[in-house]
Amino acid sequence: MWRVFPSDGSTDSPGMRVSLPLPCDAAKDALSSYDGIALSLGESGAENLGLCQSLVRGVRRAPIVPTMIAFMDNTRLSAAITLSVWKALFLREAISRVSGARAAWLWLLLEPIAHLTILMIIFSTIRKRIMPGFEFVLFLAIGLLGYNLFRNSAMRSMAAISANRALFAYRQVKPVDVVLVRAFLEGVIQLLVGLVMLTGMSLAGFDVLPRDPLTVLSVFALFWLFGTGMGLMLSVGSTLIPEIGKVTNLVFIPLYFLSGVLFSPAMLPPGLREWLLLNPLMQGLEVMRHAFSSEYHVVAGIDIYYLTAFAFASLLLGLALHVRLAARLVMQ
Repeated sequence: MWRVFPSDGSTDSPGMRVSLPLPCDAAKDALSSYDGIALSLGESGAENLGLCQSLVRGVRRAPIVPTMIAFMDNTRLSAAITLSVWKALFLREAISRVSGARAAWLWLLLEPIAHLTILMIIFSTIRKRIMPGFEFVLFLAIGLLGYNLFRNSAMRSMAAISANRALFAYRQVKPVDVVLVRAFLEGVIQLLVGLVMLTGMSLAGFDVLPRDPLTVLSVFALFWLFGTGMGLMLSVGSTLIPEIGKVTNLVFIPLYFLSGVLFSPAMLPPGLREWLLLNPLMQGLEVMRHAFSSEYHVVAGIDIYYLTAFAFASLLLGLALHVRLAARLVMQ
């Protein structure tokens, strides 16, 4: 960027701004109204002096004065800064999660597998009574993967601000950045865990290919969005009011049993079923199970748009809270 002043030497006038490089004719037209010019350029623009002089050939020139504020070719856009921050935070979180303890990466896979194995041992005697025509192992695996995706995204995002408070000394890092990056990492981890589990079940002889893969991926994404939205809201609440974090830990215990991870709503009395179907997690799990097998019976009232509404509403509300309370979150 070049700033052009009148030839009387006065720099009080804002002058003209001409972006380089420009075609010679365009530059001459831009400067033709000046009887003489003084060009203000940064130190890094000194090598372009010959180009500048050729552009204004035929016009009486005044002395060229260097300045530090005119030439800004290395200015970074805010979007590029944000992407750089997210990349750095993602690498930091990934390394911390995978190498934070001995064989941490192995426990990421063994934990859900051990959970599924224990449940299979407990429910093996009533498998045929619960899920006729549908693999009970797959039934449990879908419930565990969907619920764990939501829970881990919400719970780990809730603690993101307190765990990364030292990074807020850098003005480029905002509280919402650490929450979103941690939620994204959790989504990637749960996706890899799910693929490993389903691959292992397929090698063991179970039919795990979904009838409607697009619906399965859509519900998976909605679970992640719902967990991210809850994480955004809970991160604000637990930072400003620490007791919210303690209450949330307690709430997730009964939520596991009320979300249809271990049972189907079809097994429940109609009155109780109507109340439990108000839980969007149960509806999402039922939609995902039906997408795996058309033989799975889905009760009336199951709708993927119900989970969609909760997911986007929580996400927008969480983002709004972070925008409104960003200063307090940093200073807390």
